Amino acid sequence: MIFSVIRMIIAGYPIDIWAVCAQVLAIIFIILCILPLHEFAHGWVACKLGDPTAKLDGRLTLNPLASVDPVGTVWLFLFGFGWAKPVPVEPRYFKKPKRDMAIVALAGPVSNLLAALVGALISYTMVAFAPYNVVTDFILSVFSYYVTVNVTLAAFNLLPIPPLDGSRILGAFLSDRALAAYYRYQNIFVMVLFVLMFSGAFSGPLYAVESVLAKGVTWVASLPFRLFGVL
Repeated sequence: MIFSVIRMIIAGYPIDIWAVCAQVLAIIFIILCILPLHEFAHGWVACKLGDPTAKLDGRLTLNPLASVDPVGTVWLFLFGFGWAKPVPVEPRYFKKPKRDMAIVALAGPVSNLLAALVGALISYTMVAFAPYNVVTDFILSVFSYYVTVNVTLAAFNLLPIPPLDGSRILGAFLSDRALAAYYRYQNIFVMVLFVLMFSGAFSGPLYAVESVLAKGVTWVASLPFRLFGVL
């Protein structure tokens, strides 16, 4: 996000200051509300599946102070994807550890997609019923970035690379031996992830997942408006 703006400034391209403000507002809201929701979803589902660790640790909360990770916050501002402080999860409490761990992991990206869906619904409502002016245009820009970042966060976390949520989901389909080997090289995967992100090679797979998720969110959000003929 902001990293792209900096690159444009260095390259001498004109900057839309209102678009930058819309991005910043959307990211601030996501840091304060959506990243805590993402972690709360992990902890709440884990608790429902028998693991009280997050609850006992005081992490079943939407208070952003309990979830904000400084490095993840900076990354979110710079690149449009980041992370919060992960909630503690103890698989030993689960009846079926690999399956239940995958369900807990999936809860995070699902929370981002639901948040994106709410944002898209608000946007379509404004397009259908609100008078168009400078204010509504700016608000729509904020929601546009809000939806985009949420979809990006969901796509990013679904990639099957440790320690992302997608690795936990993939783990449900691996044998115990393969899973142990998978996590034995977790630090190497993390380094590879950073190299891919900075080299740009990461953008292709991420964009492919983002595109599918964004189309799904847009289709669901626009459906009631199309059914009633207001779009």
